[in-house]
Amino acid sequence: MTTTTWEDLVTSALLGTDRRPLPLPAGADAAGPGGGGVVDAPVALLDAAAVQTVRRRAGLLPAPAAPLPRPAPRDERPPLPEAAARRLVQLLADRPSASGGGRRGAAPDLTELLPQWLAAAQAYGYRVPASALPALLDAARARTDLRPQALALGGPRALWLATFNPEWKFALRGASGGAALPAPDDAEGVRRLWEEGLFAERVALLAAVRAHDPAVALDLLASTWATERAEDRLMFLDSLRTGLSADDEEFLERALPDRSRNVRSTAAELLSALPGSAFAARMAARAASCVGLDHTGRQVTITVEAPHECDAEMQRDGVVPQPPSGRGQRSWWLGQLVEAAPLGLWRERLGGRAPGEIVALPVADDWREELHAAWCRAAVRQRDAAWSRALLGPASAPPASGPGASSSAALLSTLPHEERAEWVAAFIAAHGLSEAFQLLGVCAVPWSGALGRAVVDALDIAREAGSYPWSFSGVMGLAERCLDPREANRLEVLTAASDEGEDTAPGAGGYWAEAFQRLVATLRLRAAMHAELSPPET
Repeated sequence: MTTTTWEDLVTSALLGTDRRPLPLPAGADAAGPGGGGVVDAPVALLDAAAVQTVRRRAGLLPAPAAPLPRPAPRDERPPLPEAAARRLVQLLADRPSASGGGRRGAAPDLTELLPQWLAAAQAYGYRVPASALPALLDAARARTDLRPQALALGGPRALWLATFNPEWKFALRGASGGAALPAPDDAEGVRRLWEEGLFAERVALLAAVRAHDPAVALDLLASTWATERAEDRLMFLDSLRTGLSADDEEFLERALPDRSRNVRSTAAELLSALPGSAFAARMAARAASCVGLDHTGRQVTITVEAPHECDAEMQRDGVVPQPPSGRGQRSWWLGQLVEAAPLGLWRERLGGRAPGEIVALPVADDWREELHAAWCRAAVRQRDAAWSRALLGPASAPPASGPGASSSAALLSTLPHEERAEWVAAFIAAHGLSEAFQLLGVCAVPWSGALGRAVVDALDIAREAGSYPWSFSGVMGLAERCLDPREANRLEVLTAASDEGEDTAPGAGGYWAEAFQRLVATLRLRAAMHAELSPPET
């Protein structure tokens, strides 16, 4: 048995000693051990396993030492102030309640403040203490919304550390894997990494080169485009959104007939954001043939004749022929043509009218909703503030007559921050908070004074009306994160429990007091966080 290996024993145990017999001990045969009897093969297997187990436990053969890991890269950013470092540990140690319901209490929700802390720390250019990196990576693994800020703040050491733990591999997908990228002007290094690097490294490299020289990045992408996988082509094509210009038109035109529908759709979307492109001209001609003016009635009216077919040329330009379930084919094709056509087309096509005048025109045959929805998508895609204002209309207008909360939020994103805040404040003053949640999400943080007052006034009106505060929990959560911290003292008066009237829901007064107490406490905590991050005065 001395020559029997552990692998031999395992194989015999799995296959059976009849099919895979063990070598007989010296002096043993069919007559038995030492010639006196038959060997019991299963017993011999167990005896041999016992001997080998003792040997395996007794010691190991010496082996060459594994190479040491490469040192962590240097991070030259200044360290966090001591108070801010302690605050980060506190924020990372906090965990959401497992109950998932019930009263939140008056204490601030630290998990909701972590993204804001990370953004503020990154703005100051600090580096995270090495001891906090594991907890930071764990938090980013659990919450995808934290990953961009957490990885940016963690810097090269976070990426280096992620290479040692499979649970942190998410950090390496969209970054260089912890390896230093070549300088954008290092042509040889860029070319070598582009041809030999991992996908994550190539994505990071393309973004870096694109920021330095868009033309060089485009040449780099074109050099291997035909051999890339469809999903990789889509990711690389999406990177052209940064710095998109007329110089990208030729490449995007070549991507239009791509094998992948998603690639074709993205190329068409990018081309439609270039109003001077040949693609935009083709879509303008198609859209113009579908929309015109009728002067025969008492009032000028927009008329619509949707396409009757989706031909091969339309499909080549990214028009998807098959509509989603419940959508008519012709309206589906019309919407795609109008949203891809340059908005400047309509002034000339519709009598030299400005966007506001065009939007105010009646539309024949119930095509208004479809046409306006397509114009909304075009205004967002082309970042056209004038059309966005026209389609939004006055904030005081009834919400049912507007483009809807989702489209309104997208249109607001094309306007300057101050104008967004003014429009949303006026909307809340006119209509309350019931349809304002999505609109508040596109406003800059901290909210302007006028917007913050409009939100607090609307919450106070809801409290006076006797509504339960959890009906407004989403807006209250936004207020905790977005109100200017300097508003805390002014809100102190709302933290007292109010008297409950006959029409007030039972217990609502106490709940509202608790909600405002949490709001004030959170605002003061945010003020303390920013003070801790501020560099000491010299």
